[in-house]
Amino acid sequence: METEAIVEAIERVRAEWGQRLLILGHHYQPSEIVAHCDAVGDSLELSRLAAQSTAERIVFCGVRFMAETADILSRGPGRSVWMPAPKAGCPMADMATADALEAAWAHLCAVAPKAKWVPIVYVNSSAEVKAFCGRHGGAACTSGNGRRVVEHFLAQGKRILFAPDQHLCTNIMRVLGRADEVALWRRNAEDGGLTDAQIRAATLVAWDGCCPIHAGYTLQDVATARAAHPQAELLIHPEAPSIVAARAEHVGSTKAIIESVTRAEPGAELIVGTEDHLVERLAAANPHLRIHPLRPILCADMGRTTLEALLRTLTEWPEANQVRVDDVLVDDAKASVERMLAL
Repeated sequence: METEAIVEAIERVRAEWGQRLLILGHHYQPSEIVAHCDAVGDSLELSRLAAQSTAERIVFCGVRFMAETADILSRGPGRSVWMPAPKAGCPMADMATADALEAAWAHLCAVAPKAKWVPIVYVNSSAEVKAFCGRHGGAACTSGNGRRVVEHFLAQGKRILFAPDQHLCTNIMRVLGRADEVALWRRNAEDGGLTDAQIRAATLVAWDGCCPIHAGYTLQDVATARAAHPQAELLIHPEAPSIVAARAEHVGSTKAIIESVTRAEPGAELIVGTEDHLVERLAAANPHLRIHPLRPILCADMGRTTLEALLRTLTEWPEANQVRVDDVLVDDAKASVERMLAL
């Protein structure tokens, strides 16, 4: 089918299903997919919408951990979550498994048994990892509320195991003026590559995962962009390396970046360091601003969702496209997210 025919077919299905169908799209989705979404947002915002919706079928245009979170929060009779691209994963989420975290947790508790350890997991993690977190009394976090979650536990005298994004973690601690209290757990090294003394001295142990997209930004990228646009302010996502994020005027979540752009004065010039689909849409929606990418980057997994895949999901509902978290994980995984929402 040609693109125009596919677009028309998708809209016919949406009209036929009406309120029984909810299509959600992440900010990093291509614009041709966003055009068919009932709501566009970050992963947690969309999962909240899924939980509040009365739709029978929720179609999540994003990556797997997002659809899993939507299923965890929206689980109920007669409701189901689907993905047009069920193989769309997240390399960062894959860098931390529940088994590996359990092993690290056991080691930390053995080395520093009197410490009040608690896990914090970024929502960019699998359902199994969220369940690990919930099981041990921890909370999930987002790039927007990560600082609040970390501060909450630090104020209770807790020691933290933070996974899977080392850069979000180190950026939070840098802003708090406590970067020197972080120890990096290297997942492929014995005992995380840390000595017992390093573990006992650390307030926070950061897992060495990262987003290959945002982690790829370099100081040279910043220098090049500033040379080309010397009057521009730099906005960057906190999944970028701390040494790079420290050079930005604004470091914030996807939502915070969008809000900063919205508040900018006409004629302002901005360099934006995040996924290019969003940067392109921000530039198109704000012609009164001069918006440039820090360096054009695209998430290949987000790009797996195509118009053809969306239409096939809406018309055939292939069993392989349904996302259902194992029942034994739901309660613990949900607990980690609910503790975050309660803060």
